Amino acid sequence: MVDLSTLFPKHGSRKPKRRIGLGVGSGMGRSSTKGMKGQTSRSGNTRKESKEGGQMPLVRRIPKSGFSNAMFENRYELVNIGSFDKVFKAGEEVTPEILKKKNLVKKLGKVKVLGNGEIKTALKISAHAFSASAKAAIEKAGGSVTVIEKKAK
Repeated sequence: MVDLSTLFPKHGSRKPKRRIGLGVGSGMGRSSTKGMKGQTSRSGNTRKESKEGGQMPLVRRIPKSGFSNAMFENRYELVNIGSFDKVFKAGEEVTPEILKKKNLVKKLGKVKVLGNGEIKTALKISAHAFSASAKAAIEKAGGSVTVIEKKAK
């Protein structure tokens, strides 16, 4: 009968851990695979791999090029109009702060409303951006759309 107490790994699939530094007979004795003397063979070595001992480090040797626009990217918290009917009643005002309280967005930042789903109630929705389909669906349901202007730096 097979149960958990009789199961073992297949023979040869598990190797024993190498025990270094246990004498010459272990096959890994004397310097314990750390080479000869020096800082890196001692215990407590925390020398960074990027240090090259006087030679100009690789990170500084290779030429730098390119530019990343990631710092200036507009990142939006996305909300679909299909989730509004479940949470809001007709005539209510919807702002990013209220969306955060109702857990429709994870963090309070720029919010973009997308047109996935259906909306049947008339709501006053304020957000930083709207997709064209979302804007049309909200206005078709009798609601209004307000775009929140981003602050000047």
